Amino acid sequence: MTIEPMNENAALESLVELRAEIDRIDGEMHELLIERGGIIDRLIAVKARQGGGSAFRPGREADMMRIIAARHRGRLPLDTVESIWRVIISTFTFVQSPYAVHADMSGGDAAMRDSARFHFGFTVPLASHASPRETIAAVAASARTDGGDLGMLRASWRKGETRWWESLAGEGAPKIIARLPFVERPDHPAGMPVFIISNPLAEAAARDVALFAAQWSGEGPGDAALTALGCECLGRDAAAGGVSLLASAPGNWDEARFRAAFAKAPRDVAWLGSHAERFSLV
Repeated sequence: MTIEPMNENAALESLVELRAEIDRIDGEMHELLIERGGIIDRLIAVKARQGGGSAFRPGREADMMRIIAARHRGRLPLDTVESIWRVIISTFTFVQSPYAVHADMSGGDAAMRDSARFHFGFTVPLASHASPRETIAAVAASARTDGGDLGMLRASWRKGETRWWESLAGEGAPKIIARLPFVERPDHPAGMPVFIISNPLAEAAARDVALFAAQWSGEGPGDAALTALGCECLGRDAAAGGVSLLASAPGNWDEARFRAAFAKAPRDVAWLGSHAERFSLV
């Protein structure tokens, strides 16, 4: 059987058709973004009639990211899809209610800056700060504006740092509302775990995991004791004849339940916020 050589004109026509298809898809994606912007205008009007509400929806965002990760397929890396989606969400939130992101750069700014740009893009202003406490103070000060800002703190504490989690205690203090990235996987381009903080939200918080600041006299519970209760120590430092802990716990715990869970109760407990459960792709 003789195989006829591919007709050059047919190949060129095929490339033209494929490029036209790509142009069509690009145009449709742009039109969809424009349509989404129109819905945001209507959303702003509805919220104004209903007395307002937070533009930040960390619980909804985590659920959406789970759906996107589960249905993704094909050649395009999930990293790209995640970043595009995050930038769309963050930018439209900014359009709805302008805000800035304050980031703690005390650990070196490369990883933190990568995380900020991956999750919030370039339209949302990024402000650098020299310490976690300075970052928390900047977010707290933004409560005087209409929108209120977000803050980014490393989710892991390093020995020698101040006990910044104590600055999140108190009814009016900023609180943890999210932990990024939502999806954990090897070689994530913005994989450094960070907490997102905001001034207290009246609604829309994700409550799978609760965060607490707790102080014990003496040594306090060890990591094994915390793990047995479904908790995790995220920071531990000596404080006033005892120890101060930043700890995670099941999302349905409050201060009273945290205190009652331990044979030796902490002398002080403060709820610091909550975030969605982490999920991973290996």
